Amino acid sequence: MAQERQRNRARLLRKFGIKGRWTAGVVAALAVVAVTLAVVLSRGGGSLIERAEPVIVEQSTDTIPNETNEDTTVDPEEDEVAREAPATLLVHVDGAVGAPGVYELAEGSRVNDAVLAAGGLRDDANTASINLAASLSDGEKIHVPSEDEAVASSASSTGGTESNDSAPININTADVATLDELPGVGESTARAIVEDREANGPFTAPEDLMRVSGIGEKKFARLEAMICV
Repeated sequence: MAQERQRNRARLLRKFGIKGRWTAGVVAALAVVAVTLAVVLSRGGGSLIERAEPVIVEQSTDTIPNETNEDTTVDPEEDEVAREAPATLLVHVDGAVGAPGVYELAEGSRVNDAVLAAGGLRDDANTASINLAASLSDGEKIHVPSEDEAVASSASSTGGTESNDSAPININTADVATLDELPGVGESTARAIVEDREANGPFTAPEDLMRVSGIGEKKFARLEAMICV
């Protein structure tokens, strides 16, 4: 039987073309390969793959803000600005001003502010009866009388006509204080009358008073009955 195995081995080697002194080494190598294959096959074959441990992801318990929610919180600074908005008031200005009308002014304004807003005083304005420093209230009306209105008001208060009991004022001898008492003649106009007669000589007729700057035909008409030369 041993001889039979040797003959089979010799035939196998001749089949693969292996001869001579390499026979024993080749046989040994084949034997090692056969043993190795047997061991691998006995273990199920192929490579072993280790099982990966499962990864557990912990969910955060923090609350995620809802970005779609609108912020309805009122900004304290914006609210403060709204409360600090300046209050205003409306006043009606008419009479002897440049542009009579209704004007919006800041709360705390004075009568003078309203007059300036309405274009300022006209040349014939008479402020003797109004207080330019007075405070204003919402809806108030400011009337600036003209000199004509002031004279008419004065005549009404004395019975409808100017009093003729006092003697006419001599415009050639009266001083600034006396001339200032004439209706419609203020201190600056009275001073201009004195300076004019000193520079140009005495007035020869009451009508000469109209040569003084600031005295026109209307003003002279109101003064004619109260002056003389």
